[in-house]
Amino acid sequence: MSSAIEISGLYKKYKGAWSAALDGLSLTAEKGRITGLLGPNGAGKTTCINIICGLVRADRGSVQIFGHDAGTQIQTVRSLIGVVPQQIALFENMTALENFRYIGSLYGIAQVTIKERSKNLLERLGLAQHADKRVGRYSGGMKRRANIIASLLHQPDLIILDEPTAGVDVQSRAMIHEFLKEYQQAGKTILYTSHHLDEAEELCENVVIIDEGRHIISGSPKDLIIQTRKQTDCRKLEDVFLHYTGHSVRD
Repeated sequence: MSSAIEISGLYKKYKGAWSAALDGLSLTAEKGRITGLLGPNGAGKTTCINIICGLVRADRGSVQIFGHDAGTQIQTVRSLIGVVPQQIALFENMTALENFRYIGSLYGIAQVTIKERSKNLLERLGLAQHADKRVGRYSGGMKRRANIIASLLHQPDLIILDEPTAGVDVQSRAMIHEFLKEYQQAGKTILYTSHHLDEAEELCENVVIIDEGRHIISGSPKDLIIQTRKQTDCRKLEDVFLHYTGHSVRD
């Protein structure tokens, strides 16, 4: 299977920092799969995502997105990816539809197309009857679902989600998971970060664990559990994570 993301030797140190945010990170995410990017606080996940999106420039190393260089072909790469940030990236004083019309126009999408795609996504994510409500009146779960819709209006081949279910109820979480599985089954690629390791174990076909800006281990959750069980008592992905990153609290 070909790769959607190829990261090689990525190094980034921010001005004034004691250590590098990324220290020679290399990883692969296969096309058409859901890959979990996991790591404790400060592991380098956000920096990695920002470099993929062209928001931060790496000091060294390379990032290829579907064969396109993320450092030199920024516009092409941005057209191929949709990003769902951890923070809600919507205007709370505007309705969902007003947000989508504005965001879609930034991609140069025709208004009639925005309307059609918004309608379909709102229905699928249970927000159709709330389309004309101001986002500021939404619950946390509704905002999370609307945040996902905003990232999909241009129908990206790769969607990057940073903690997409943080603070949501069980029903919203289940709906988001089901939707992501459908999106992946349509041939799309998903890069997923989460501190909910039970979610990653259930949702992701492959996970990459990073720490201190470096690749630690990767593989399917099932294979990693079996592999780690040879060294310690290991029954779930959380046990794998703690085995390789330690039990110390990260602030």
